[in-house]
Amino acid sequence: MGPQQTHRNVQVFETPEQLAFAAAERFVARAHEFHGEAHRFSVALAGGRTPRRVYELLATDQFNSRVAWHQLHLFFGDERSVPQDHPESNYAMAYETLISKVAIPPKNVFRIIGEGNPDENARAYENQLRTFFAGQAWPRFDLVFLGMGGDGHTASLFPGSEALNEKTKWVVATRLHRVSQDRITLTVPAFNHAALVMFLVTGKEKAARIAEVLRGQPTPNRLPAQLIRPGDETDGAHEWLIDRGAALLL
Repeated sequence: MGPQQTHRNVQVFETPEQLAFAAAERFVARAHEFHGEAHRFSVALAGGRTPRRVYELLATDQFNSRVAWHQLHLFFGDERSVPQDHPESNYAMAYETLISKVAIPPKNVFRIIGEGNPDENARAYENQLRTFFAGQAWPRFDLVFLGMGGDGHTASLFPGSEALNEKTKWVVATRLHRVSQDRITLTVPAFNHAALVMFLVTGKEKAARIAEVLRGQPTPNRLPAQLIRPGDETDGAHEWLIDRGAALLL
């Protein structure tokens, strides 16, 4: 059974596995749009269980051989302030599941430094992005993967955070106060200037929040995922891939 289209940018899949396969297929199709020696394909990765499965699939023979990995440039939407081999590191997860298993040149992988001062690391990552996207007012990722937490956060943009109001910086340090953990995240405008943002959300425990984010009143300070809408002010696009459980209340 194929995905159900609930409205123009939301597709519902029967299982998380079907969703992951669809996201991997979209990744490959998007990469093919940039095929050719003169082109490069920039992707910002997300952490989390659902993106992890997508990365595992991309490393399999079914998908791996269909991607020109030398043209791919990998970035990260956010990171925890932990070493690169820490179990909670988004980079560590991506390295284990994808980066170590495909032929992407090491120089094409841009990790966010987790060790040390978060503010300095945020500035350093922004400098890397500004070099890569030289001459542009904002980064222009070809594809961004995002998840959504049960509280409506995405990347490390948390409810009530000062980071939600950032209008000039591309990358900032922020903090998840309930566990006193420092994070580094791309800002709302940085995400909103992407060519395509793809939300991947699974699980019935997120159904109520998905319904609020997609069909409730705009309350972005409480539901930061509502702020990520490329296409409203730029020529980008965003779509939601969710499973049957997450779609229960739509």
